[in-house]
Amino acid sequence: MASHLRSSSLPSSPRSNEAGVEQQLESLKTILSSPSVTIDTMCHCLRRLISIYNGIEEMMCTPSNQVSLCQTLQRKAVEEELGRSLVLLDLCNAMQESFTDLKMTVQKLLLSLNRGDEAAAQVKAYIQLTKKAHKQFKKLCRKTTTDEKDCRVVKVLEEARLISTLLLESTSYLLSMQFEMPRRSIISKTFQKGILMCEEEQLQALECSIRDLESGAQLLFRRLIQCRVSLLNTLHS
Repeated sequence: MASHLRSSSLPSSPRSNEAGVEQQLESLKTILSSPSVTIDTMCHCLRRLISIYNGIEEMMCTPSNQVSLCQTLQRKAVEEELGRSLVLLDLCNAMQESFTDLKMTVQKLLLSLNRGDEAAAQVKAYIQLTKKAHKQFKKLCRKTTTDEKDCRVVKVLEEARLISTLLLESTSYLLSMQFEMPRRSIISKTFQKGILMCEEEQLQALECSIRDLESGAQLLFRRLIQCRVSLLNTLHS
């Protein structure tokens, strides 16, 4: 798994860059479909996805692709993808806020454990936050397909959007599962010292992972905006 997660720089020549972007998207899809993915895996995938969007923007800036994107036959497909990108931006922003809320909830849980207080309220708040995050994906559940005549950039943009959605949804699911097993011991009023230390270490690791996810979502949000701006500039140039 580690070899798959190792980030590689995208090729520089136009044709190899396009092939490299497509290969990295396919690789990312394979990783996300694995039953052994973890929250740490998602942190790595977020960084890779940001790198892929850098490559997509480079694709859009090549003269041949700019000409293709501005053609009358492609304009409708480009405008439709621009519309869908707004939904992804909203989703990414919502998940960023969700990560921030979850991080704060875990911090409160740590305080409760350290004080020996009842932590049921914090656990309940965490679970409610993850359920709320799940609802954000309903808008993107509709299957969209590109036409065979659509240019390569449009197809890559759609694939990247779908993988972005899958990544965020899978991350939300993994976060919601964090209290399925340790839930009873966390909300128990009687802690054994060893159990308490174990729970505290787990929560500290979870807080660190959520912090990474929060940072990754921020970077992805900015990259999505930049990619959208570049596409709009190409259409109106």
